[in-house]
Amino acid sequence: MSGFRTLLFKELLRFWKVSFQTIAAPILTALLYLLIFSHALESRVHVYPGVSYTAFLVPGLAMMSLLQNAFANSSSSLIQSKITGNIIFVLLTPLSPLETFLAYVLAAVVRGMVVGLGVLLVTAGFADVSVQHPLWVLVFAVLGAGILGALGIIAGIWADKFDQLAAFQNFIIVPLTFLAGVFYSVHSLPSFWQGASHFNPFFYMVDGFRYGFFDASDVPPYLSLAMVTGCLALLSGCSLRLLHTGYKLRH
Repeated sequence: MSGFRTLLFKELLRFWKVSFQTIAAPILTALLYLLIFSHALESRVHVYPGVSYTAFLVPGLAMMSLLQNAFANSSSSLIQSKITGNIIFVLLTPLSPLETFLAYVLAAVVRGMVVGLGVLLVTAGFADVSVQHPLWVLVFAVLGAGILGALGIIAGIWADKFDQLAAFQNFIIVPLTFLAGVFYSVHSLPSFWQGASHFNPFFYMVDGFRYGFFDASDVPPYLSLAMVTGCLALLSGCSLRLLHTGYKLRH
């Protein structure tokens, strides 16, 4: 497993060397979202009983930042390696598809968790937020980051240039995260949009993560856990298949 450890260390070092951009910047963005939305909507939006809107925003923003940065880590690494040509140095090693997959996904999980924790630490001072179920918070954070890490591998392999990857992120990842109940409870939506929200896998990640803080959620947490676990298994299988066949990597 020395090759796996080397690739994992390389992926961790890649984002850590530019931590001002990869960690500090998304934390600042989440803080700005909190200040603007809480100031504008604190007295107008009602969510769970006994939970202020500002407190409701904190775990949602942390999860949104976690997911987006986990995706950005694996996808940007692969597209940069493909365009610069240094992907060949990974392909020539005797690494199995599973080892390659785990290295990219674990690095994405670490970056997502670091950003998510940073957002929680910075924003929690603006609201009374306590963790009711720490294990649920940890499970959904890890599973969510793993899903977006695997999806980042798929996007990085599929994309041939940076603008294709940017389109994937701008037209798929960002809308799905924004429409996942980060800024609102789906129970406040009309019935049609409530139903539509249940087809968004990001909704279950955010809702399950938020349950760990408030002991309240829009859907049962075990349903969210089942949906998130199934999504991780599906995307992991797709990623491993692409790495095994060498699609757009070896051919």
